Amino acid sequence: MNKPKIGIINTTGYTGVELARLLSRHPGVTLTSVTGRSSAGKSLGEVFPHLADLKLTIEPCLSEVDLVFSAMPHQESAREVIPLVDRGIKVVDISADFRLRDADDYPTWYGFCHPAPQLLKQAVYGLPELYHHQIATAPLVANPGCYPTGAILALAPAVKAGIIEPEIVIDSKSGLSGAGRSLSLHTHYAEANEDTSAYALGGHRHLAEIIQELGQLCPDKPPKITFVPHLVPMTRGILTTGYAPLAEGGLPANQKGIKELCQLYQDFYRDAPFVRVVETPPHTKHTWGANTCFIHPTIDPRTRRLVVVSAIDNLVKGAAGQAIQNMNLMLGLAEKTGLEVAAVYP
Repeated sequence: MNKPKIGIINTTGYTGVELARLLSRHPGVTLTSVTGRSSAGKSLGEVFPHLADLKLTIEPCLSEVDLVFSAMPHQESAREVIPLVDRGIKVVDISADFRLRDADDYPTWYGFCHPAPQLLKQAVYGLPELYHHQIATAPLVANPGCYPTGAILALAPAVKAGIIEPEIVIDSKSGLSGAGRSLSLHTHYAEANEDTSAYALGGHRHLAEIIQELGQLCPDKPPKITFVPHLVPMTRGILTTGYAPLAEGGLPANQKGIKELCQLYQDFYRDAPFVRVVETPPHTKHTWGANTCFIHPTIDPRTRRLVVVSAIDNLVKGAAGQAIQNMNLMLGLAEKTGLEVAAVYP
């Protein structure tokens, strides 16, 4: 039986090259076509020596494939995706162009009018831990953002169970690769090294996804979310800490409550192969290069507040690895196929 043929649009960005790395050893599919405008005509190994064994040439446009990953920037990606979906080709879009369900949100959060509002109804939000069955039959999957992946996975069980009040604070710290490969002053080595900074305090665009997805879990008590992202001087990883007051009459703010909370999280993620509920706060290095999300939920007894910490690799579970997890479901493959790699440590 022939393996499905896979293509990557814009393989020369950090997410695109990470897709190629992970797909290079995927036993269920064959990566046959990669594009990249700035490097078209060059061999993939010439641009990225660690991928020389793939023996692919970077093309100006895709060859015939069965499924496509679009790693184009926001707004540009939709223009690539729309004709592919019209031709019946399955697509995992890694931009934000199909993540929001309401087309009216795009001018507010991304500064453009959506070119295909009708496709927003077909697109499935690609967080397998919440939408496993819908992803399996979807023609178009919108891969979540890196910050929303860590934040939603950290808080979803508590929000779904109604054990917290709607006032949620999310603090996330990301490595610099989340900003992409394009040169910019704030990711320049001399600017970013030995420095930590908060940004987008007025509302990071990923906040729209977090509000949307956590709101779906508890529509009767929509969350009021404060989200503050930070840049830290490391290459990969996102560490997220979520805080929320415990709901009255719910879990007790003591060791018994903490034990019940941990059991709640373990039950919620019982069938999620890449989420691990752990007994101690995770480190970003625990996930380096792997598709895992480590989550540590606990309770602060003094303030009666939920405190939950999650750690992911922003380029894997936060982008390329999760995209392949979605591809596996869309193609009827085992969810873990090609992703059962341990993290690199130290």
